[in-house]
Amino acid sequence: MRDSERQTNRRLERTILELLERRGPTATICPSDAARAAYEGDDDGWRSLMEPARRAARHLVAAGEVEITQGGRPVEPTQARGPIRIRRVR
Repeated sequence: MRDSERQTNRRLERTILELLERRGPTATICPSDAARAAYEGDDDGWRSLMEPARRAARHLVAAGEVEITQGGRPVEPTQARGPIRIRRVR
């Protein structure tokens, strides 16, 4: 992984945790929330950060910080297909 990718991943991880911190303890966010917040432009370029945001969420799951949900239920990151939500571990 290139250094720029590592920096992007760390920025997205921090962004995910910051967004969750600002919301209630049971609130969730979409990876697109993190991608938009971390993107440093004013066009649709944030879309290029969607997969990195999902990857950052998976890393935070492995670290025990968050869980990925679908339909309000926690799912294994490797099993998640389609839209996901991210929330703090309960």
